[in-house]
Amino acid sequence: MTPPTGTPRPAQAAEAPARGSRLRKATALGLAAGLAATGIALSTEMTAGAAAQGSLPAGTQLYKDPNSQVVRWVAAHPGDSRQPIIARRIASQPQAVWFSNYSPSTVTNDVKAVTTAAAAGGQVPVLAVYEIPNRDCGGASAGGAPDLASYDAWVRNFAAGLGSGQSIVILEPDSIALTTCLSAQQQSDRFASLSRAGAAIHAAAPHAKVYMDGGHSAWNSAPEQASRLRTAGILTSADGLFTNVSNFNTTANEVNFAKNVLAALGNPGNLHAVVDTSRNGNGPAGGGAWCDPSGRAIGAYPTTNTGDPAIDAFLWVKPPGEADGCAGPAGTFLPDVAYALASAGASDPTTPPPTTAPPTTTPPTTAPPTTAPPTTAPPTTAPPTTAPPTGAACSVSYKIASAWSGGFTTDVTVRNTGSAAVNGWSLKWAFPGDQQITSAWNAKTTQSGANVTATDLGYNAAVPVGGSTGFGFQGTGSNTASPTAFTLNGTVCTVS
Repeated sequence: MTPPTGTPRPAQAAEAPARGSRLRKATALGLAAGLAATGIALSTEMTAGAAAQGSLPAGTQLYKDPNSQVVRWVAAHPGDSRQPIIARRIASQPQAVWFSNYSPSTVTNDVKAVTTAAAAGGQVPVLAVYEIPNRDCGGASAGGAPDLASYDAWVRNFAAGLGSGQSIVILEPDSIALTTCLSAQQQSDRFASLSRAGAAIHAAAPHAKVYMDGGHSAWNSAPEQASRLRTAGILTSADGLFTNVSNFNTTANEVNFAKNVLAALGNPGNLHAVVDTSRNGNGPAGGGAWCDPSGRAIGAYPTTNTGDPAIDAFLWVKPPGEADGCAGPAGTFLPDVAYALASAGASDPTTPPPTTAPPTTTPPTTAPPTTAPPTTAPPTTAPPTTAPPTGAACSVSYKIASAWSGGFTTDVTVRNTGSAAVNGWSLKWAFPGDQQITSAWNAKTTQSGANVTATDLGYNAAVPVGGSTGFGFQGTGSNTASPTAFTLNGTVCTVS
């Protein structure tokens, strides 16, 4: 899970949840049978802080952070052709404020700055707490408090800033669904700490609504997730569960899954669910891709008017446009990503949009950064690969950007070194090992055995003489050796 970053408040991460975040589709190991059976004995302090009854009132106005990355980008780029649609469809919407930096001495004031501003505007803030030790199991969003005792103290400091007004707390994405790196004792200790955290928040802020990690519909089964949530104290220390944070599953599937989890918990009247709809407008990507997959879209706009008594709100917990860790550093705001998500959205928000007219011209044809995913949906067919014009020549730079056991990401730059412009390109190569591409950005990729073809996405089809275009991809394989030969529209390229 990648937390948002780059905000001036020290409580927020340096740029995003990589999952900003890493709520990925996973086959998680079940907890030891004894753990679910034994449960956790609640202390007097925890029982006193039991969750308040009732759901969020329909019509609750959610807080729009004037200092979010997208709002700052919109303000700084009034002439950018992508700005109007990003402003209208993303920056105009309330989104979660993430607290993912370990700053025990400042977190109270950091939280207070948000809750005070929200209260002054008659709005309810959504605050994502992301500081559990060993978060993301050491993945792209690794970090957190140094140990559980430090975490307990940090959460108490966090809670002290909430005040007496209403707030929504998303308590530790991934913390319950993703436990494969923890022993049974470590799981038990973490769940006990989460239970204490929920109780501490309710004790300090009786009008706060606390939602615990429900994973998502393509992860653990509803009974398994319910068992974990019960062990983590949801029945006494929370107001419900959240699902789909930083993921792409459809709202219908998530609502159904959340209801199944609640049913497995016995349908307690004080528990409800919230669903992250920030990027699920087109549903999940094929093959279970979770890290900045192309072709996604913003989903239902944030609201507490869900029409379903079991679902308190549809929220934008993962801010649209902030990277998962493949298109750019986790949590970095990427305008091309935001523009792609906004453009693919089904409709404009129901709230009045800004008066600025949408762009009448197409996005610039210059190449976006090599780490950004495509700004338009991939074409359904490959562009023609007609014979290259006279004077065609090219060079290719192929660089492994990052690698880990069994996986890697790669940046590819194609330069037109010939005497004629290229308009529509197809780059081909063969992997020297067992590499398999799992997702790509700024290009559509197809693979047959070791042979790969990458084609443009329309907006980046033109490569002028002396110009270049770039794309990237994530792959799996034990071998990360680089290809030794590339052809562009049938022309053999030099390798730089």
